[in-house]
Amino acid sequence: MRSMVFAEALLPEGWRRDVRVEVDADGRIATVTADAGAGRLIALPGMPDLHSHAFQRGMAGLTEHAGASDDSFWTWRALMYRFLEHLTPEDVESIATLAYAEMLEGGFTRVGEFHYLHHAADGTPHADRAEMAFRIAAAAQATGINLTLLPTFYAHGEIGGAPPAPGQRRFVNDLDGFAMLVEGSRRAIARLPGANLGLAPHSLRAATIEEIRAVAMMAQPGEPLHIHAAEQVREVEAAIRILGLPPIAALIEAGLLSDRWCLIHATHGTADELARVAQLGGVAGLCPVTESNLGDGIFPASGFRDVGGLFGVGTDSNVLISAAMELRTLEYSQRLGLRSRNVLAPRGGSTGRALWQAAVEGGSRALAAGPAGIAPGGWADLVLLDPAAPAFAARSGDRVLDSLVFAARDGAIREVWVRGTRVVADGVHPLRVDAERHVAAILARILAA
Repeated sequence: MRSMVFAEALLPEGWRRDVRVEVDADGRIATVTADAGAGRLIALPGMPDLHSHAFQRGMAGLTEHAGASDDSFWTWRALMYRFLEHLTPEDVESIATLAYAEMLEGGFTRVGEFHYLHHAADGTPHADRAEMAFRIAAAAQATGINLTLLPTFYAHGEIGGAPPAPGQRRFVNDLDGFAMLVEGSRRAIARLPGANLGLAPHSLRAATIEEIRAVAMMAQPGEPLHIHAAEQVREVEAAIRILGLPPIAALIEAGLLSDRWCLIHATHGTADELARVAQLGGVAGLCPVTESNLGDGIFPASGFRDVGGLFGVGTDSNVLISAAMELRTLEYSQRLGLRSRNVLAPRGGSTGRALWQAAVEGGSRALAAGPAGIAPGGWADLVLLDPAAPAFAARSGDRVLDSLVFAARDGAIREVWVRGTRVVADGVHPLRVDAERHVAAILARILAA
C-alpha cells in the first residue's frame, strides 16, 4: 500500500485539507482521509480525454492557410486525408506517443482513442487487422496513460450509404471485417494495465442505422459506445433530406441511445434532442479547441446543463493539448454566444471547479472508467499543483482551480500520477523530447514528398 499526503485535495464532496490517499498494488485508491497529515502539493482528479484521433497531432498547424474558396471542416478533411496517406504503423505509434505524453503534461490521465486509421495506405488490411490498434496500445503503455480503445466502424462516404471516397479507404470495413478488428483490438489491450474497450460507429455519414445497431450488439456489457453526431450543419441538412430526421433524432427514433452512449460534438443538436439525450443518460463529448479550430459552431452547453446533461471534453484533432484549455474554450464560447460571464458555474459558485468536476464525471462515464474523482475504488489518477507557483499565489480551494483554468501559463501542472505511478515530474514527461524528435523526422519526410 502506497500513501500520499496533500495540502489540499478536490474530493467528490468538495475541497478537503491535509488529505491522505492510500493506493493499493493495482493502482486503485483504497482509502481517502482528510485532516490526516500535512502535505505540500494540491491534488485534483485526473481529467479524462474522451475523444482523440492521435495521428492528427502530426498535422497540427499545417492547415492554417486559406484556400481558394471558403474554408470549412470539409476542406480541412480533404487535407487530413492527404496527410494520412503517408503514415506508416511506426509513424502512428510515434505520433501517438507524443500526443499521449503531451496529454499527461496537460492534465489528462485517460484517453478515449476514437481509432479509425486501420489499414495500409492502399486500403489493404494489415496481416493482423489490429496492427494499428497494437501501435496505439504500445504508445499508451510507453507513456503510462490509461487507454480506452474505441475501434471505429466506417463503411460509407456520406449519409444514406454512399460509397466511400478514395481518401477514406484506410478506414473502411464491412461488418465481418470489423468483428475481426474488434477481436484483435481486445488482444491489443489485454495486458495493458488500466485499459478497456468500447466501440464506435463513426457517424451516420459512415454507417447506416442498421450497421450502427449491429456494431452496438458487438459490445460486451458495460462497454461504452461513441459516435460523431450533428457536428456540421451540412451533415444535419443531409440527414433531414435523406433520413427525414436530423442525426441525433434519427438515433433516438431508432432506439439506439442509452447511458452507454457518448455523442461526440452534438454541436447542432436541438434543445428537444439534447433534453432527450440528458434524460437517457448519454454524455455529450465536447472538443472545444478543435470545434473552434474547424469553425464547427457553439454547443449549447448552458441549456444542456440546465436539463441535467452530462458532458466531458476531448482533444479530437490534438491541435494543441491541455485540459485547462479545453475547459476555458468551452466557457468562453458560451460567454461569446450569450454575452455573459461565468455561464457554466452554479449561482455563487466557482466556474473552474464546476467545469473540472463536470468534465471528470462526464468523461469517466463516457469511457466506463469506474468511479470518478479521488474516491475509493477509482484509479489513483492525480494532477498535482504547486501552491508556490505564481499562478496560485495566496490562493486555495476554488480560486486555485479558477486560476488553473483561466489564468495559468503552460507548466502550471507540477506532477501527474496514473494508477499510483508518477508519469510527469516537474511538468515534463520523460518521453516527450525524444517523441518530438521522432515526429519531426516523420514530418520532414512527409512534407518533402
